Amino acid sequence: MTLPDHGRFGYSPIVSRPRFSWPGGARLALYVAVNTEHFGYGEGGLGLPYSPGLPHPNTYNWAWREYGNRVGGFRLAELLSRHDIRPTVLLNTADYDHAPELMAAYRAGGAEFVGHGHTNSVHPNELDERAERELVDRVYRAIEAHEGGPPAGWMSPGANPSRVTEDLLAERGFRYTLDWPMDDQPVWLRTRGGPLLSVPYPHEVNDVPMVVMHHGTAEAFAAMVVDSFDELLEQSRAQPLVFGISVHTFIVGQPFRLRRFRAALEHIRRRGEGVWLTTAGEIARYYRDEVCPPPGDGR
Repeated sequence: MTLPDHGRFGYSPIVSRPRFSWPGGARLALYVAVNTEHFGYGEGGLGLPYSPGLPHPNTYNWAWREYGNRVGGFRLAELLSRHDIRPTVLLNTADYDHAPELMAAYRAGGAEFVGHGHTNSVHPNELDERAERELVDRVYRAIEAHEGGPPAGWMSPGANPSRVTEDLLAERGFRYTLDWPMDDQPVWLRTRGGPLLSVPYPHEVNDVPMVVMHHGTAEAFAAMVVDSFDELLEQSRAQPLVFGISVHTFIVGQPFRLRRFRAALEHIRRRGEGVWLTTAGEIARYYRDEVCPPPGDGR
């Protein structure tokens, strides 16, 4: 019996892939995604709450997230800059108006800005196609206006895309998505707007599921980062891989978690041979231009 399928890509085992290398002969491409998010006060969803069941206005949860915009985000920007890691910022574009100084700090660090909706209070899977198209267009235009060029990448708020999100992204001009955490190498997706690249995104090495959902400690999250890095670096001797680390300004930006995360980054930097420290967008660009062009372009 054939099960329902998304129709975006076919099955492809990791052991049967073409050989290639990342720039400079690197075997492991590593990026750090920093989620900068803003929520409406007293309305909409607040995602994963630290105090479930409280009615709006849920001041406690709103303020928990606001810590990331006021404090934690700056601490993470400084930490990544000190380790020469360009951030991949998953941006709620509401932060352009709400926290412009934070955006400037990441811009100064050479960040790539990835569309992450306008606010995490609204998920694409809650919208009809017309409203979602307007959201995608609003985010695209906001990043283009503030950064001097259009965004290449997208990550849905709440990691909650709809059935047509990929179609709308390709039609609007996005080049890649982070919504499909199903591989350690990029994968081309089929959409009605043409091919869209899926860049590996970490569902596990991600402070939301690890810390908030599964109550992991700061030490456990840092150990997860180190163990994943060491294992993937070893595995990458056989084939090139991608390692993403996802943190949120209000979670790993908390002092006791930041301290452990700093130690994990120091470990990565000490074992940096064969590692390409980059952004998700640079991974997508190199894969598209140098490794595997989109299906049907004639190359």
